[in-house]
Amino acid sequence: MQHDLLKKADECNLHQQDHRQFLQRIPEVVRELAGTCRSRDCYDHVSPTPLPSRQAVIQIVERTRDILYPGYFSPAGIDAHNLEYYLGQEVTALYQELTTQITRAVRHDCFRYAQDCRECADMGRQEALVFLQALPGLRTVLGADVRAAAEGDPATSGYDEIIFSYPGLLAITVYRMAHLLVGRGIPILPRMMTEYAHSLTGIDIHPGAEIGESFFIDHGTGVVIGQTCQIGRRVRLYQGVTLGALSLPPGAGEHLRGQKRHPTIEDDVIIYAGATILGGETRIGARSVIGGNVWLTESVPPDTKVFLERPALVYKGSDGQGPELV
Repeated sequence: MQHDLLKKADECNLHQQDHRQFLQRIPEVVRELAGTCRSRDCYDHVSPTPLPSRQAVIQIVERTRDILYPGYFSPAGIDAHNLEYYLGQEVTALYQELTTQITRAVRHDCFRYAQDCRECADMGRQEALVFLQALPGLRTVLGADVRAAAEGDPATSGYDEIIFSYPGLLAITVYRMAHLLVGRGIPILPRMMTEYAHSLTGIDIHPGAEIGESFFIDHGTGVVIGQTCQIGRRVRLYQGVTLGALSLPPGAGEHLRGQKRHPTIEDDVIIYAGATILGGETRIGARSVIGGNVWLTESVPPDTKVFLERPALVYKGSDGQGPELV
């Protein structure tokens, strides 16, 4: 018995020694990793001051949504007596969070050169206030989006269901927040915001797109709206719609940066599921209807319906009658 215990202890010591030998090789790996940070293949932001925080940006999105739709997402109850007090707390907290994250974003180049920039801090405070001042107008636009969803979807039980659960409304709400920041020239944060909504909804809207009021995305999964899209009022999209750019030759990305690469959709257009519309010169005229799975790289005049010819369906019963499917 004693012999067996001693044998097990020796085996354990051998395992510990093997483990230490592996651990001793970790510093070598760390030195190699640090060394590659000096090469062109390493993208880093090594600085004592951090870049914008993803978690903080998510908090900004959620708090702003709570302010825009008071009472829907707040943990505490809100009534007419405490509404102004509640909003005062939330708006003040949002101002502080947004100031910090805008300051971090606009100081990106300052971080690289380890320079403390007071102007960036002042800009953070100023732009956070501008964002807050735009919220009443944003609420009005989003109200039109909510009504468009109610009018365009007979399956809904009402406004509460739309605000609580529709992914299209969540995506457009976050897009409209982010678009305010894009219009003020704030970097990084807008794309972080819309990519957060993208991860939740499967709807990818670039914050630089121009989208008019009363916009409705039904179902929504797989919708893509590119950076230079221009979309008019009362437009309705269904799932899987792509408003994208034509493919680029190698190295053309920098040359085309800032140019219009995505289509223009005029007022009162309906685009059904799976349609793909590409190119910066492509324009879909007002009141047109684009059918499902249509592929377009050329413009369509107003009041036009574009659809595929009806495919031939083959039916085969259980008795084996009918052609074989291949």
